[in-house]
Amino acid sequence: MFEVVIGLEVHVQLNTKTKLFCSCATSFAQEQNSNTCPTCLALPGALPVVNKEAVIKAMKFGYAVNANVNEISNFDRKSYFYPDSPMAYQITQLYRAIVKNGELFINGSDGKEKRVRIFQAHLEADAGKSIHEGAISKVDLNRAGTPLLEIVSGPDMRSADEAVEYLKKLHSLVRYLDISDANMQEGSFRCDVNVSIRPKGQEEFGTRVEIKNINSFRFVKQAIEYEVERQIEAYEDGVYEEEVWQETRLFDTVKGETKSMRGKEDSADYRYFPDPDLRPLIVTEDMIKEAKKIPELPDEKIKRYTQELKIKQYDAEVITAQKELASYFEELIASGVEAKNASTWLINELLGRLNKEGLDITQSPVSAKTLGTLISRIEDGTISGKGAKDVLDYIMKNEESDVDSIIEKLGLKQVSDDGAILAIIDEILANNEDKVAEYKAGKEKLFGFFVGQVMKASKGSANPQKVNQLLKQRLS
Repeated sequence: MFEVVIGLEVHVQLNTKTKLFCSCATSFAQEQNSNTCPTCLALPGALPVVNKEAVIKAMKFGYAVNANVNEISNFDRKSYFYPDSPMAYQITQLYRAIVKNGELFINGSDGKEKRVRIFQAHLEADAGKSIHEGAISKVDLNRAGTPLLEIVSGPDMRSADEAVEYLKKLHSLVRYLDISDANMQEGSFRCDVNVSIRPKGQEEFGTRVEIKNINSFRFVKQAIEYEVERQIEAYEDGVYEEEVWQETRLFDTVKGETKSMRGKEDSADYRYFPDPDLRPLIVTEDMIKEAKKIPELPDEKIKRYTQELKIKQYDAEVITAQKELASYFEELIASGVEAKNASTWLINELLGRLNKEGLDITQSPVSAKTLGTLISRIEDGTISGKGAKDVLDYIMKNEESDVDSIIEKLGLKQVSDDGAILAIIDEILANNEDKVAEYKAGKEKLFGFFVGQVMKASKGSANPQKVNQLLKQRLS
């Protein structure tokens, strides 16, 4: 039996308007090499100036994960040459990062809460982008110098599921903090996965393999599972040392397998040294105050939803997983509907329909105000739960959103008038005297039969609560 050891290095692109060390825009999908200047092109004589906004966003993350936020940090040069790195080095933080020793809590594989250490989170400048077209390669330097926050976890995860859980929690957190849009398709949130195995009970770690630049939760899970299987097979076949060595691999998303890219460098290979163009980064009291303005985060929301609003733990976790979904839910309960009804109709009914259509909550044709009105019409007895589903289906397909007019149009308004319902009940009982006798003789299961007959006769328009109440009166 083997134990899997996983650590993640997540690169989060900070949503600043300008780059980390110059005033060039960070906008996505601009004309190639249009967002560049002497500084991000590394032309002689150009000097970097630190982006204050990026520093505050990094600090905000640090406070959110209970980390030590260093009031004095340093920038270092990491030497390497790639065509998309015009400086032939990267400005990063190694020796004294701005964020150290944080933590994030996830649901572990055993169902219990698990603490994942965050060794550090440091600021660094992104590289450009290489574009390969057949035998021709091009370089777009628009992204060069874009501010990244690299978040380095401890080797604390023990399965692909735990790694994905951690990533999702981190993804949600940076979006709640509004420090990144975390758009995985655009590369704003991507990760390197470090994977090794060791026989159960062994304290020493196995050989660590890095899988580079994965930008989807699904691919992270697939890459880890493939790599773990590859390493276990090598160990069992007696060729572990020959086939598993410290290297960087890429994940082939088509074949679902990892492939060797290059040998993994040690820190000495990068020849780190303090950047001579940048003085120590010293944060001010005003920056600290700004960074500590943290909104209610997912874990806090879950606690409030379950303890104060009394909704289920699972429902609270689903709602808080996405910032926009939590905002939608907050608007729902602000409209005055019961929290349990709001969570049920949001998760089971609306999200079910949106998923079927391939839509996100931000693309929902049903606003929180509209859904709140619909739920309130169920609560005040205007419409039944079944009728409300018909109204929701109608709104999904049409551009109308006036709940009351739709209820009238579809003829779904419930009859709650005692006299009208009693007239139907009396007719049903008169037509089923034999069953009435059986009920009174002790066959109480027939009560459901009478309810069904009344609802059928009213074409579903009778208020079920009224039907039950008045039927009991008549039959007693």
